[in-house]
This record gives sequence, C-alpha cells and structure tokens, in this order.
Amino acid sequence: MLNDKKIKNSSTIKFAAVAFLVLLLLIPLGMIQVLVYEREARRDDAVREVSSKWGEEQTLAGPILSVPYKTYVTSIADNKTTATEQIAYAHFLPEKLNVTGEVFPEMRQRGIYDIVVYDSNLNVSGEFLNPDFTQLAIPGKDILWSDAIVSVGIPDMKGIKDNITLHWDAADYALQPGIATRDVVASGVSANIPLNSGGAKEKYTFSFQLALNGSKTLQFAPLGAQTNVHLASPWPDPSFNGAFLPDSREVNESGFSADWKVLHLNRNYPQSWQGKATKEITDSAFGVELRIPVDEYQKTTRSVKYGIMLIALTFLVFFLVEMFNRKRIHPIQYILVGLALCVFYLLLLSLSEYIHFNYAYLAASIATILLITGYVKTVFRNNKLTLIQGLILAIIYGFVYILLQVEDYALLMGSIGLFVVLAVVMYVSRNINWYGFNLEEK
Repeated sequence: MLNDKKIKNSSTIKFAAVAFLVLLLLIPLGMIQVLVYEREARRDDAVREVSSKWGEEQTLAGPILSVPYKTYVTSIADNKTTATEQIAYAHFLPEKLNVTGEVFPEMRQRGIYDIVVYDSNLNVSGEFLNPDFTQLAIPGKDILWSDAIVSVGIPDMKGIKDNITLHWDAADYALQPGIATRDVVASGVSANIPLNSGGAKEKYTFSFQLALNGSKTLQFAPLGAQTNVHLASPWPDPSFNGAFLPDSREVNESGFSADWKVLHLNRNYPQSWQGKATKEITDSAFGVELRIPVDEYQKTTRSVKYGIMLIALTFLVFFLVEMFNRKRIHPIQYILVGLALCVFYLLLLSLSEYIHFNYAYLAASIATILLITGYVKTVFRNNKLTLIQGLILAIIYGFVYILLQVEDYALLMGSIGLFVVLAVVMYVSRNINWYGFNLEEK
C-alpha cells in the first residue's frame, strides 16, 4: 500500500506520464495537419477550375522561324536500295526580341477562395537574320523556302483575346491556331511566310500585338540573341521567378515595373538547329508571378508545426506548479488542456479562410487563452497562479506569432527562445531534490 502511494506521488512517474501525454497529442495535431492539406487542395482545385476557363499560366515562346527541307532515308530490300523523301525542319531564332507589356490583374472568387487572374497587352517586335543553312550542312536544292513558317508558342490558347496579325517586313499575315511542327513548341499559333532563297535579304523585321489572358504567372522564353522584356502592372506583390531575375525593378503600393535583358550566351541552346529542341527552352523562361501576399494555409501549416512546442511548454508549466505548490493535476485535466491547445489550430484554420490571417490568429489565441485560464482557475483555485498561467500562454502565443512573421529568421529565433526557456527551467528547478521530492499534498 505504501509502495502504491509512493508510485502515485512520484515526481518521476508523473513527469514520464506528462511526457507521454505530450506525445499522445501528436495524433490530433497530425489529424489537423491533414485537414489543412485537404483545405489547401480544395483551394487549389478552385484555382484550377477558374484558370481552366479564363486562361492558365502562360509562357510566351517565340516567334520561331522554321524552314522545311528534304531529307532522304535509304533502305535496302531484295538487294535493292531505295531512297524515301521526307520533310524535316530547321529552326532559327530571332537576332533581336523585344517585348513590352502591361499586366492587369483581376481578383475572382470561387466560393470562399480568392483567385488572381490577369489580362495582358504585349507588344512583340524584333528581327531575324536571313537563315544560314551553311552551318547546318543542308544543300540549297533541298530547302523549301516558300513553305517557311513563323510560330509563336502559347501554352493555353483559351487565353487569346483578339486576332493576331504578324507584320513581317512590309506584309501582314494573320496567325492561325496550330503549328506545322512540334519540334519546338507543342501549342501555339503560326503563319506561312514565303522567304526569298539565296540570301536575297540580310534580315527580316517583325512585330505583333498579343492580348493574352492567364492566371498567376506570365513568363517569356529568351529566344533572341538579345532578349529585352519590359513589364508593368498595378499589382503590388509580384514575385519574379524563372531562370533570370530582372536587371532593374521598381515595386511599390501602386504596382511594379521590371526590365530583363538576356543574351543567347546566358542560355544553353543555339540560335539555329535541326529537328526537335531540347527542354532547355522551357527551362530558360523567366517572368513574374502575381502572388497573393498572405497564404493562410501555408502559415497555418507552419503554426501547426510549432504545436508540439506549445503543448510541451504549457504542460511544463503545469508540472512545475504541481511540484512547487502541491496542486495535484489529474492526467485527464492535462488532456483537456492539450485538446484545447489543438482546437486553437482548428479555429485558426477556419477563421483564416474568411478574415486576414493575423486577425484570425489573434481571435483564436485570445479564445484559447481565455478558455484555458478559466479552466485553470477552477483547478488551481488560486488567482495568482491563474494569472501567471494566462500570462505564460500569452507569451508563448506571441512568440509563435513572431516566428510565423519572420520566416527567414524563424530557426534562429526559435533556437534562442527554446534555449532561454530551458535556461529558465533549469534555474527554477536547480534546488529540487528529485530523489526525495514527491507530489503528495501538504
């Protein structure tokens, strides 16, 4: 009987039990994490649904000049050699490529979700040098100059708002959907541009205007020997992405403007080749993403990752109160408080879908602190201890909020914070005789 009483009042046994309860609460935290992922996936489905009807992420690749030529494939059958004529394409990229555009964002809603789409007006111009087949070792007699085509790669054709007229030297050509060859781009518009053979012209100038809808991201493939891109938009939160960052940019509350200059030396493919292109053309694309500044699901996911720390620190305070004030706390009471801490994340997730994340965090944390301190008051029956517990919870939630705001310094601040907490606990418990200490009430 005496041994049972000692075990019941053993501080070591109680600490082990509290640690076990902390680990046990990882189960509801994991379930909440799964719920966050499900809600995020639902948001992404809504974004895809709107984007599929308006226009998805766009990457403009072109124009590209493709000139067909004859090739001959020999085969031997019944001791006879036959040559079969086939058509292949040589592809040439522009010497200069200039793009000037404006991007006009729009916010659309699908249910409770905000989705950013855009329409853009792009002016594309530049020049091609006369195709040089000597480097490709193709005989002049096999080149089909009159069947040359100019193509422009556009991933989502639903985004095209108006007809596209290509100004090629002194002539105009209406670009048509589809392309004769998918060597370079899989989707886009093209036009047949008959060329003069034998290098009759040194260069060809071109220009066209493109009104293009899209969602989230607009990018450009740097196909020119020198590619210059200038973009402007009233969207105040751009994220410049892709293979190249802008050479200059200006971002403020009224929008952004950015300029890129990319040379053919900066990418890993030539100005002319035969046959299919490599994926480096897509990999070299650059541009801008119209970013929604507050991603509530990303921040909620990060906050859940700090859940084990929040529960452990709260339980540690309860355990120290038990030791120093002989206020016995039943494991069921630990679990109830732990579940209240878990419900905080459900409140945060649900509220952040309707209001700004910062306000959602404030409301959820205040509700949780009031719930726990009100419950603790009935357990401790001591106003001072209740006030201390409420203050500690407020500090913990405030500390986690700071970690969420300073993402780049979260590891540093979190490490320092945990070190300080450990130092305080070691200082407070420095004189405890753990072998002789028990939790029996006086």
